[in-house]
Amino acid sequence: MSEIEVAAEVEEALHNPPKDAASEKPYPNQLYAWYVVAVFVLAYTFSFIDRQILSLLVEPMKRDLDISDTQISLLLGIAFAAFYVLMGLPIGRLVDRRHRISIVAAGVFFWSMMTALSGTAKAYWQLFAYRMGVGIGEAALTPSAYSIISDYFPPNRRGLAIGFFGVGVYIGAGAALVIGALAIGWANSIGDVTLPIIGHVYSWQLVFFVVGLPGILVALWVASLKEPERRGHMRREIGADGIERDAEVPFGEVMAYLKKNAPAFVTMNLCFALLAMMAYGTAAWVPTFFVRTYGWSINDIGHFYGGIIMVFGTLGVVSGGALGDYVCSKGYRNGRIIVMASTGLITMPFAIAFPLMSDPYWALALVAPATFFGTFTTGVGPSALMDMMPNQMRGFASACQGLMVNLIGLGLGPTAIALVTDQVYGDDLMLKYSLAIVPPVVLGLGAIMGFLALKPYLTSLDYLNVWSKENEK
Repeated sequence: MSEIEVAAEVEEALHNPPKDAASEKPYPNQLYAWYVVAVFVLAYTFSFIDRQILSLLVEPMKRDLDISDTQISLLLGIAFAAFYVLMGLPIGRLVDRRHRISIVAAGVFFWSMMTALSGTAKAYWQLFAYRMGVGIGEAALTPSAYSIISDYFPPNRRGLAIGFFGVGVYIGAGAALVIGALAIGWANSIGDVTLPIIGHVYSWQLVFFVVGLPGILVALWVASLKEPERRGHMRREIGADGIERDAEVPFGEVMAYLKKNAPAFVTMNLCFALLAMMAYGTAAWVPTFFVRTYGWSINDIGHFYGGIIMVFGTLGVVSGGALGDYVCSKGYRNGRIIVMASTGLITMPFAIAFPLMSDPYWALALVAPATFFGTFTTGVGPSALMDMMPNQMRGFASACQGLMVNLIGLGLGPTAIALVTDQVYGDDLMLKYSLAIVPPVVLGLGAIMGFLALKPYLTSLDYLNVWSKENEK
């Protein structure tokens, strides 16, 4: 969907605000709703700059810290993902019960500080610990944002809005490469420095200061946003004063709800996680692949690949979200799952081909469609989850989804490729074959999980209506 169409949609919503099916209350001013999404996109962008910047620093970190590809992959993956998922569950529970804007602002501040502190690390274990801290902070963003956006937009526009939020992933990942390449060039021109209190700092460590500290200003911006009223499928109760209020859903009932809907919840999130595993693994190693295979400089590939991610990743995530909305509007209630499952099959041939190209520009040409189609899931996966969950369970359900996506996608994606390179081939130059083998296999498994989720997902949508009738009285 073009920017003109989005602007027209916002204009139409301003004059004809949609009604919530459950409460008949008008949704918030849609211009302000899109403003909130824009601020969240900025926060998400910074989160991925902080998360992805390591992919440009592989070779100097290996040299100065004397570590292997596998140890690097742990920094790229499990060091972040472990605490991201561990903290995501309690934070997700808070999202369903507390002020969500404050939770996001605190998270942005914390991960920004941890990124900046990564520039002070003197040993591998210290850098590992700071990457864990980044994961803790970032665990606050997505569960809160999905819940907040779902209360700002009606269901028929939810995929598009969440898709635009997901744009931050690809703007951030691309900006990490483009801005990171510039920052690395600047840092290399300065060389190693000695700072007060901190002491000796390698040139690559200066990059962490450059990308981390501005996030503090973003945290203050987020804190200025308005908390929306919760709406949709809610548990209600009448108090002693005769006034109807939202009723808190006990944690045991949340778990019982997820258990009841486990067939859909597990298969759809495994689909999402496996497709994310391909995306994270590829993004982590493409820069190094171009350096090792084609002899490119990290600055050159940073600019080219960064541009591809920003352009084709952004187009893909918005197109995926809008396509999910469109398929659902045609009467396919599991339309978002159909889109997500099909993505795995469509992306596969491009994922196989690009690492095997003898010409680097042909490789880049194939990376572009792989990125475009591979990003469809970012909008449809969370939107599908929001559609099947009561409002007061969305934060925790999003955290559980994040647990699966990040443990499998981010935790295993970079490491699976590195292990094949280190343990199967035993040669850094064989990275291209690892990239041609691991992602396509994972994409196939993800597509299978998605198609298995189609029928259970419809059952879960029906169960949501039953739950609503029992709890909205």
